[in-house]
Amino acid sequence: MFTPKYTITNKLLANIKRINTLISELNNKRLPKVVLIELERTAREISAHASTSIEGNPLPLTEVKKILKAKPVNARESETEVLNYNEALEYLDRKLREGSIIPSVELILEIHSIVMRNLMTRHEDIGALRKRPVVVNDPLTRQVVYLPADVEGVKPLMDELINFVKQKRKETDALILSGIFHKQMVLIHPFMDGNGRTTRLGTKVLLAEMGLNTFNLFSFENYYNNNVARYFQYVGERGDYYELENQIDFTPWLEYFTDGIIDEFLRVQGILPQVANSPETELLEYHQKILDFIRQKGFIKDSDYAKLVNRARSTRALDLQKLVDLGLIERKGKGKATYYILKDE
Repeated sequence: MFTPKYTITNKLLANIKRINTLISELNNKRLPKVVLIELERTAREISAHASTSIEGNPLPLTEVKKILKAKPVNARESETEVLNYNEALEYLDRKLREGSIIPSVELILEIHSIVMRNLMTRHEDIGALRKRPVVVNDPLTRQVVYLPADVEGVKPLMDELINFVKQKRKETDALILSGIFHKQMVLIHPFMDGNGRTTRLGTKVLLAEMGLNTFNLFSFENYYNNNVARYFQYVGERGDYYELENQIDFTPWLEYFTDGIIDEFLRVQGILPQVANSPETELLEYHQKILDFIRQKGFIKDSDYAKLVNRARSTRALDLQKLVDLGLIERKGKGKATYYILKDE
């Protein structure tokens, strides 16, 4: 049975208390929906960039933003990595909005299948626990530094980890439980490739499912990407898994893990005034007229909007598109039959 060793140090306890305070402060701000939508979009961009960058993806954040907006059909491998990660974020976000997600090995496999789609030579390795041995190399020297669990041990160890999470959910702090899951899954190394990205997404699910929804506003991957060597130092180990498994102390990692959550909360707090006043999120009088009309009638056509404002047709199209991009309305129909309705919460 998986029984991780860790200590609730003064630093760890202080971090948890500070995170709870920061959560309360942000919840009390009662941010407008349009600001929340912009924060969510920004968080997905940063997460997709940071988590793939940690694994060596060379695309800068500016390029990632363009890719997620345009979504190229014939994407290069680096672009596919970003698009897949974003798709996984959106998929899990929808699942969480529908209700709580029960942690399971099947969910982890599903995440992996989205993250690694069209990125692995062997199709049978996508969304499947590894069936071949692997080693972990030092990212700088490329020397072997860690031997993960044997092939035969992967499934039992993953089952133990998921059972541990399920059993401890009600009695262990969400931050501690999510942090333990993160490091242990990295140590098991259950996939041939894509372990880091899948682990970080799984961790986000646990944080969200237990009340700390990092999907919507936060990108804790960004903290790791700011100093990748430090991240690998804390999340990984050196040696043979079976020689280390009863000696590993999760405490240093948990302190680092909660440091990262605090750092991300502070980043979001810092950008709130900018987002609230940005051109991308600002709704002007004519935007509000669109929303008010839909609330009264249930939908709006361009011909309806033309009667409300004195604006050129091309400009009206941009007004409607902005509300679509912000997730406030959605387009229905085609051509002359096109109309817009409020997007479901």
